[in-house]
Amino acid sequence: MASNPQMELDPKYDHYDFPTTAPESKSGHPGHTTKEQDAAVHQLRMTLEQAGYHDRLDTLSMLRFLRARKFNVELAKQMFVDCEKWRSEFGGGVDNLVRTFEYKEKEQMMQYYPQYYHKTDKEGRPVYIEGLGKVDLEAMRKITTDERMLENLVCEYEKMVDPRLPACSRKAGQLLETCCTIMDLKGVGLWKAKDVYGYVQRASAISQNYYPERLGKLYVINAPWGFSGVFSVVKKFLDPVTVAKIHVLGAGYQKELLEQVPAENLPKEYGGKCECPGGCQLSDNGPWRDPAWAKPPAWAKKSEKNTIPATESHTGEGNPTGVEGQTGEAPTQTQSAGQPAPAPQ
Repeated sequence: MASNPQMELDPKYDHYDFPTTAPESKSGHPGHTTKEQDAAVHQLRMTLEQAGYHDRLDTLSMLRFLRARKFNVELAKQMFVDCEKWRSEFGGGVDNLVRTFEYKEKEQMMQYYPQYYHKTDKEGRPVYIEGLGKVDLEAMRKITTDERMLENLVCEYEKMVDPRLPACSRKAGQLLETCCTIMDLKGVGLWKAKDVYGYVQRASAISQNYYPERLGKLYVINAPWGFSGVFSVVKKFLDPVTVAKIHVLGAGYQKELLEQVPAENLPKEYGGKCECPGGCQLSDNGPWRDPAWAKPPAWAKKSEKNTIPATESHTGEGNPTGVEGQTGEAPTQTQSAGQPAPAPQ
């Protein structure tokens, strides 16, 4: 188990094999907590244990839920309980879904909705790239269903949590809990925005409600005319901490983006120098694929006896396109204000 002289670790739950001190001295972050915040961690964990919860009660997780709710223990508890309920239901159970899901249509889908993790930024965090402007839901639904798109999104979130972030933390020598997101809006217009709004809303709800405190920085590039004006109004209603993470850039984004992401790590199409064999979108290159830093994720080690049986659609064995003319709509989740979408928070 990792040791941390700046933070009290729980021997029952805190079995980390990566650094556990946050790089920046921010209140409520691992290694930089007050006695009152440490007490809130113990109180939250105790109330959850009394309610019958035993998974994901480690200190880093408790702190993330508490930070997301301004260290209000009751609100953090409700957020955690809602999250666990969703995890038990979504895709037949998220713990099992991440082990069994196969997105065989991934390469085809990249043509219409690029979504991928690719190397790291200058702080060592995973870089997540999303080409929202290329979305063509009509074409996508001929290949797969909305349900499978969301299941893939969730599986990628799970893999971001483990093994991507732990591997990045080991390489950086410090705890990294967030990602650097690049959202490309090139090609987005009002006609397309209306078409994709429903899917994006469901995707963003998953990110905001069930993967809190995962956004490090968000670069919105190729923002269309008028977007900055709209955002200047919207940000008045957002948490200042969230607003500080968001950078809205137009077509001349390269200089600022390269200040955050090394040129050798940024795909060439975004002004970098990286040209992975077979394409950056499908490479999944990063510390999580380097034997020097990568380790098997904890979810891969869990005993199958503790999992919920998967259905055919969740193992990827069925026809991913479903019945012609029909789509697998996922239930709409309640969306909380104050977070951008649909990148992991």
